Amino acid sequence: MSETATAPRPALLRVPGPKTLITILITLILVVGEWRYGMMGGFEKLAMTLGICVAVELLLSLFLLGRRPRLQSAYITGTSLSLLLRPAAGLSWPFLVGGALAIGSKYVLRYRDRHLWNPSNFTLALLVLIAPAQVALLSHELGNDLFANSIIWLVGLAVVTRARVLHVTLSYAGAFALFAMLRSALAGTPGLAELAPLTGPMYQLLCLFMLTDPPTTVSTKRGRMLVAVTIAALECVFRLANDFELPLAELVAPAPAIIALFVVGPIALALDLRRKR
Repeated sequence: MSETATAPRPALLRVPGPKTLITILITLILVVGEWRYGMMGGFEKLAMTLGICVAVELLLSLFLLGRRPRLQSAYITGTSLSLLLRPAAGLSWPFLVGGALAIGSKYVLRYRDRHLWNPSNFTLALLVLIAPAQVALLSHELGNDLFANSIIWLVGLAVVTRARVLHVTLSYAGAFALFAMLRSALAGTPGLAELAPLTGPMYQLLCLFMLTDPPTTVSTKRGRMLVAVTIAALECVFRLANDFELPLAELVAPAPAIIALFVVGPIALALDLRRKR
């Protein structure tokens, strides 16, 4: 070995990989949200959802792929669902069914050896579409706590920068802001009210995790930016449809951003995979 070769960096000084940083960030959102605002209403839902996500991940990976899986993905999915799902009082099935559907979608809904939907996005969209009377999503802002929101966004932006997908988050956020001004002008609503969702936990998870999920994004930087803008545009259409009370608009009213990603994301990925073939 050359004398000038660089010695390996000690493990404690190495920068964690993107997946580890994402795990840390979502844990931060969970702890801050539950500590300051009681977002989940207790950790029982988290234990239930994580349990089913981990169990299904282990079961399907062992029996379908013949190998033990890394459980970070199951942890991220279970935590996301615990934070965002808001079933009617006394209902536990959305956490159990949602966790199983989310993990199962990775193994069943595949095209050219890739799963097409982000697991959390798939479940959240499906549940609010098929059971809107029983399942809602967390949508209120994290209070109006500038400090808590700033910490989450700063850490989150550092994570997506490390993962080299900052352009996706910024493309969506910028497009959302422009379309928010358009909605404000067309519907006569306050501009700040249209922008406010970006500070909420659902949009934090959307911008920092779901939109940037490497297994379910297209292969080129320009393509990822175009997909993010397209999702924001479709979300704008959904919101305007509800503002003007168009037929069937109420179907997408509970989660227009989540449903927009549910529609656009897999179509874009499938077209990208087909083009590369």
